[in-house]
Amino acid sequence: MLWIQLSPVTLTLDQQRSYGFPPRRAPLPLSSRGGFSPTRDRLFARDSILLPVIYPTHDELRHAAELLRAGRLVAFPTETVYGLGANALSAQAVARIFEAKGRPHTSPLIVHLASREAAAEVVSRWPEEASKLAERFWPGPLTLVLPKQPSVPDIVTAGLGTVGVRVPAHPVALALLRECGLPLAAPSANRFTQLSPTTAEHVRRSLGDRVDYILDGGPCTVGIESTVISLAGEPTLLRPGGISRAQIEKVIGPVSVMTEAKDGAHASPGMHAKHYSPRTRLLLTDGTVPTEGHGVYLRLSRTAQRELESLQMPMAPTAYAAALYATLHELDQRGLDWIAVELPPDTPEWTAVIDRLRRAAH
Repeated sequence: MLWIQLSPVTLTLDQQRSYGFPPRRAPLPLSSRGGFSPTRDRLFARDSILLPVIYPTHDELRHAAELLRAGRLVAFPTETVYGLGANALSAQAVARIFEAKGRPHTSPLIVHLASREAAAEVVSRWPEEASKLAERFWPGPLTLVLPKQPSVPDIVTAGLGTVGVRVPAHPVALALLRECGLPLAAPSANRFTQLSPTTAEHVRRSLGDRVDYILDGGPCTVGIESTVISLAGEPTLLRPGGISRAQIEKVIGPVSVMTEAKDGAHASPGMHAKHYSPRTRLLLTDGTVPTEGHGVYLRLSRTAQRELESLQMPMAPTAYAAALYATLHELDQRGLDWIAVELPPDTPEWTAVIDRLRRAAH
């Protein structure tokens, strides 16, 4: 097991080269903490967070790949959240995803690829903007929506003529994609509208035996879903995520924003008003919290109220995003009456986090 530190500093790491993944973070000594728990371990000092990376054995990867080729469901880690994967070219296999999640067929799926070159199998048109964004952000948490090939079943795309594709920046995901030799349709590995999973245990709690196999790769490093941008026409941001609108515009110029889903098929996953929700009632606040019942206050301010149980969340947007779902998952196990969350500042760098919080509290 390796430990990865999420912080503004990026250093070279000689990870296991058999996975073929370019390292992006610095290693830390093996921890004696015995498992990641954001609310217990308080790993948020100086807006950093320590996360382990677990590498499955080749036998585990091979078994997962065999299941996928047989049309079964495999949950696997990406840098964003855990995905529930199936052969994207098999309508029957993809139908099992919708059944396992209880997901409406109006919500399209993202197809995960082993490389940019693999996009030719599922995408019919590759504009210059796609080349620029893939060169800059792939592998990474950016999904490009483009015209699809006829080989992609309509169930993947909610009947639309476009498909979302990305190359994930996780060594286990890339190893699995290469091992199975398939493009994988993979939404988050949880029941529809519930909290997205950022650990293998989250997947087990949510889906149980609805998934045929779970590859454990440790906690996800980005922690929220990918940014989705459509390049089927005028560049349009459909869902904020790990890559900001400002970062995208530096590469391809102005990008418009779709703020609400239209009736019928959605242009992107993650556009339902209620999404990413814990079972516990979630309240968004500027500091006012309920006086009745037992709850926990997730705060950004450094000063805690003595009479209130609270947790200091990271002050940096990237670290906050990495910790958010894991923290909500843990609090959701405590039988609380409510979870109150101090809303981050309404600035561009916090857009993706605020989007997740507002949908979770809907």
